[in-house]
Amino acid sequence: MGTTASQLSKESLSEYQELTFLTKQEILLAHKRFTELLEKHEKDQIDARVPMNKIITLPELKSNPFKERICHVFSTSEQKDGSLTFEDFLDLLSAFSDSATLEIKSHYAFRIFDFDDDGTLDCADLEKLVNCLTGETNDAKLSSTEMKQLISNILEESDIDKDGTVNLSEFQHVISRSPDFVSSFKIVL
Repeated sequence: MGTTASQLSKESLSEYQELTFLTKQEILLAHKRFTELLEKHEKDQIDARVPMNKIITLPELKSNPFKERICHVFSTSEQKDGSLTFEDFLDLLSAFSDSATLEIKSHYAFRIFDFDDDGTLDCADLEKLVNCLTGETNDAKLSSTEMKQLISNILEESDIDKDGTVNLSEFQHVISRSPDFVSSFKIVL
């Protein structure tokens, strides 16, 4: 793998098709969009990275309240800066594609919502999640009492083992009962 050079080889294209839920056309479009974000001198570099601040300007991510978390989850950067290689970008698009399975989508949704990356959704993660969804402006922000009640309700519904957190399997159980999840968890270029 490992290609971004201005053109994708037939071998790379076939390999990306095998390893993702994307069609040949979607991969070619993703490559075009990715290379448009690169600086001119980076377009022929094999493992060029696009910084997060450029990725989140894509119209498909611009209004997503989780855009920074999405970049961090899919970034393989050792600096943990949210920058993406072309392969990171393909992984992101693949997980958000219509063809991705419920298991894949719920796994990545869980990782995106796990703000502290500890493998569970605790009260702090759930509060950040709610704030991202409702907006953090004063008129939209929940009161402390409302937030505690909402988190208590979420845990009551989701925390099967009653340990005060939601783990991946508990999250997937909840998601499996949500018919709109698969169709709404998508990004289309």
